[in-house]
Amino acid sequence: MPNLNVYSVLVVLFLTCWAVMATKENDQIIKENNCETKMGLPCVLETFTAIFKTVSISNKCCSELLTFGKVCQSTLVKRTLENHLFKSLNPTTIIVKNIQT
Repeated sequence: MPNLNVYSVLVVLFLTCWAVMATKENDQIIKENNCETKMGLPCVLETFTAIFKTVSISNKCCSELLTFGKVCQSTLVKRTLENHLFKSLNPTTIIVKNIQT
């Protein structure tokens, strides 16, 4: 059960950060943090596959993801969820997978 409590706290913290980031436009946050230049396209695709599907992320892409940073990752996931193509996904599930990744 302690894992569930830690997990719940992480979800709450992530949602809080997400709400704060919502005050700015996602594109502005991406531009300000140079998110588009921090990670190579193959690792971006692999990371999003790990978040939006059930796939593991390689050590190489995991290293790039750490360099990418939480702000960039969270903003891009949020922007993706706002896209009408992804409206059928459960945002809570995606947030949990994002934290796990």
